[in-house]
Formats: sequence, C-alpha cells, structure tokens
Amino acid sequence: MRRRDLEHAIRAATEIIRQDAVFIIGSQSILGSFTEDELPDEATHSEEVDVAPLKDDDAQSLATELDAAIGEMSHFHETHGFYVQGVGQNTAVLPTGWTDRLVKVRNANTNGRSGLCLEPHDLCAAKLIAGRIKDHLFVRALLEHGLVDPGLVAERLLTVANDDVRRDRALSWIRSTSGI
Repeated sequence: MRRRDLEHAIRAATEIIRQDAVFIIGSQSILGSFTEDELPDEATHSEEVDVAPLKDDDAQSLATELDAAIGEMSHFHETHGFYVQGVGQNTAVLPTGWTDRLVKVRNANTNGRSGLCLEPHDLCAAKLIAGRIKDHLFVRALLEHGLVDPGLVAERLLTVANDDVRRDRALSWIRSTSGI
C-alpha cells in the first residue's frame, strides 16, 4: 500500500460515513508517519486499512456501513486493489494517552478530511498486544530499519491496562527481540 492509497481510503471512508475525520488504527496507520519509500516491504504489503469512525453507535453501524460499501471483495476493492475494514475504536488494545499522539493525515488528496493515524510506537504496542505472527514480523521490520525505538515501545506497553497477560507477553517479546 502507498500513502496515496491511505489518503484515498480516508477520503472514501469520511464521505461514506459523513464525518470529517476517522481513526486509522491498523498497520497501515504507519503511512501517516512515513512514506512507502521509507518503509520496509513488510510494513506496506497489507491491502486492508482499518478505519474506525470517530463517532459510532454501540452496534458499530457506521463501521458496518464501511464494510458494505468499500470493504473486502467490494467493487472498490476490485477497482483499487485495497479495501477498508470498518472497525470499532476498541478493536485495538492501545497504550494510555494514544489519542494525544495521533498523526493527522489531511491534504488535497483527502479532500481536506482527516485520517488520525496511530503514532508508530503506539501502533507497535498494539501490534504486540495482538501478538499474531504477522504483527511480530511487522514490528521486527520497523525495529530492524531503525524506525521505532524498542525502549519507547516497551514504555508504551507498560501503560496498557486491563490485559496483563498479553501486555507481559508483548513486553517479553520486545525485550528479547531488541535486547533491552
């Protein structure tokens, strides 16, 4: 995925749900901080953009609307080669204060609307909490290319509440992988 694809996803998602901004909470939020040319291939190979509406009801109706209109196997996906996965804000387990560190993507390509992307260290913390193989590969690639500081990722992990088991597993991984 490229930065312009992320911008297109932001534009399309905000138009569909009639909001001026959305959260980008999955791996492609990394494109808010770096261009595809600055990133390793492992960080940009996903064709999915996880988008959470800023305002949604308990049933996540707007997230469902995104899936129906521009989700996987939609005409949008077939045409553009990527799709939007509508998600709730609580889909990712995030460090305390993550909303204060969001990276805004807003320009002519987004029609002046905003995609609020996770800051890279918050993203890595969320990926390590999720703990899937693809998440470890993603974080490892960012570490190997010097794009994130393992100590700061560990600090962010320490602020994750209500999920001690996954937090401790993620801390073990970052410490053993990076030698901190």
